[in-house]
This record gives sequence, C-alpha cells and structure tokens, in this order.
Amino acid sequence: MARTEYYDDPDAPVPNSLVVAASAAVLDEAGRLLLQRRVDNGLWAMPGGVMEMTESLPEAAVREVREETGYEVEVTGLVGTYTDARHVIAYSDGEVRRQFNVCFRARVVGGGPAVSDESHEVGWFTAGEISGLDMHHTQRLRVEHAFREGAAHAG
Repeated sequence: MARTEYYDDPDAPVPNSLVVAASAAVLDEAGRLLLQRRVDNGLWAMPGGVMEMTESLPEAAVREVREETGYEVEVTGLVGTYTDARHVIAYSDGEVRRQFNVCFRARVVGGGPAVSDESHEVGWFTAGEISGLDMHHTQRLRVEHAFREGAAHAG
C-alpha cells in the first residue's frame, strides 16, 4: 500500500481517521541512530507504527522495531510527542490519517539487522550522515530531537 505525506498543504485530502502510533529512537554506543527505509514511500524513518488494542505504547514501539528492523529493544525514555494537525498521511486504500505519535528512546538488547515487508533497508547513521538521506521533514524533526539529550519535546 502506497503512502503520501502532506504538510501544511491546502490541497491535502481531509483526514478520515485519527491513529495512535509509537516510534523508537534507537541509539547505539557510538551515538548512531537506527533507521529503516520504508517500503510504502521509499523514505528513511525511525521504526514505528500503530498501537494495537492489546498493547501499551511502549510495547508498540518495541514490537515495531522488531518487525521492521530485526532488533530487540527496551524503552529507556521519551523523545517527544508529535500531534501536528498540519501533517496528514494518505494511503492508497483511501485512509487519510492524522497521527498522534509518541517517540520513545530505546536501546538494543538483542536481535540483528533484518528487512521486512515494511522496510527496504535498515542501517545505523550518525547525525551528519542523516542530513543526506531522503526523509520527510516531520521525521527529520523527530530525528533532531532524538540526538538531543534532556527534556522531551511536544509538538
């Protein structure tokens, strides 16, 4: 299923769903961030996705990292919450969503790199390397926040 992201675009379709989602900023000992290149839009992003009814948001983040990258992680903190109404995501099946995303900090506790039906590539990147990657600017904001230590961000 294809995905198109809009930001502050008057021509964006009107949302028909509101989705609760979790993502994870997984940093290694060298300070590199784990990213995946998404199948649905070809862009680089932190692993993440929709929370299921039977799990908490941190559990959703852990599951999404495992499914999309092959790594087992544990949540260690919070990067921020992201609720910008100007960000609309349209899917080829007709869903047009606004997303409430909570981005957690996490660290690897097992597993290894693996692609899935949701990811073309998985890799570890320094802040400098990320600047050259094709990434939606709302994701880039979360990445910038992930590299900062300290208080969680809200937006």
